[in-house]
Amino acid sequence: MNVILLSGGSGKRLWPLSNDIRSKQFIKIFKNKNGKYESMIQRMYKNIKKVNNESIITVATARSQVSTIYNQIGKDIGISIEPCRKDTFPAIALATAYLHDVKKVDLNETVVVCPVDPYVEEEYFRALEKLSDLAKSKYYNLSLMGITPTYPSEKYGYIIPENKKEVSKVKMFKEKPNVEIAKKCIEQGALWNGGIFAYKLRYVLDIAHKLIDFKDYNDLFNKYETLEKISFDYAIVEKEEKIQVMRFSGQWKDLGTWNTLTESMDENIIGKGIESDKCQNTHIVNELNIPILCMGLKNMVVAASAEGILVSDKEQSSYIKPYVEKIKQQIMFSEKSWGSYRVIDLQEESLTILVTLNSESCMKYHSHDFRDEVWTIISGTGKAIVDGIEKTVKAGDIITMKAGRKHTIIAETELKIIEVQLGKEINVNDKHKFQIEK
Repeated sequence: MNVILLSGGSGKRLWPLSNDIRSKQFIKIFKNKNGKYESMIQRMYKNIKKVNNESIITVATARSQVSTIYNQIGKDIGISIEPCRKDTFPAIALATAYLHDVKKVDLNETVVVCPVDPYVEEEYFRALEKLSDLAKSKYYNLSLMGITPTYPSEKYGYIIPENKKEVSKVKMFKEKPNVEIAKKCIEQGALWNGGIFAYKLRYVLDIAHKLIDFKDYNDLFNKYETLEKISFDYAIVEKEEKIQVMRFSGQWKDLGTWNTLTESMDENIIGKGIESDKCQNTHIVNELNIPILCMGLKNMVVAASAEGILVSDKEQSSYIKPYVEKIKQQIMFSEKSWGSYRVIDLQEESLTILVTLNSESCMKYHSHDFRDEVWTIISGTGKAIVDGIEKTVKAGDIITMKAGRKHTIIAETELKIIEVQLGKEINVNDKHKFQIEK
């Protein structure tokens, strides 16, 4: 099974745990069978592989998310990088070309496309495999998965099938109706359009070539910024006559707000938190190493991270976005391919960061023009390289790098470092990367 996971999101609605780099699909908030927390993308990847271990999984995403994906999933996963945001048709066309030209997937194989961030259970992943099989049909070019509605939502478009069988030809679509029209659609057997569909690779690639002048994946990637911004639904789905839909009645939730997210949490408190016995339907999600105490709160969410603190009525949390957009500050937490960093102090001419390197990982060999750096090793062992000179490091060691000196660090075990950046111009663009000198 070939699967394209669409990974987007600006990280506004689940602030302060999410930001412009760390969208909701990367927040580790769901406890697995081993008692460890995992993110939506980790759950999605794990369960696709559980149902079909031979699945080829490709994530269509922005460059800013690549390090986080590698950190959470590993580097075996395929990634189709969108040079800029152009909506779902260009993203899916690019990912489809990636499968054919980079992964060498045959034109007659089927491809399943789905969002990376719904909350689903194992039955959903078995349905994806069934959808992939349906896409092998000689009579239909597109196969959709329609979600059985649980209420007349205004958030989703609707798929109206010709009949109420498990698999039916699509009669028509209704784009995000009001509640009254949504009720009438549901009475006709309409299904939510969750953006889940399957096709033969050749089908989308042929349409992409008709709509876009390109030779192959690399050519399409280079022309990406010139492409029209258009959704897959408008470009293909609503124009296709040979289209069928498969009903899915299992669990499927769009966890796009704190209100909906907390409904799916297994516990009321994640991190350091205490609730009095007078609290009702209140959730604490705390990434800070300080306790949060809630007294007598009802229907509230309290979320804390290095980015900030949210205290909100659950229903009102759905309207957070315009307020968060007014907050302008540096990214305070990010996952990288080698580990993660968290800003712990920010001054006018200094930045102090807690850096965590995963075992057997290393930073890029790099230098800075406008800042000095001081590393204090607080736990673990590894090797530091400064201007080609290698030194074994352990807890208590201090390494100083003046501006212009090339440096990196290689973790043997998990390595924790306090990094202090000193300079009048501290910014992410002040970085030059090099190959490690042998």
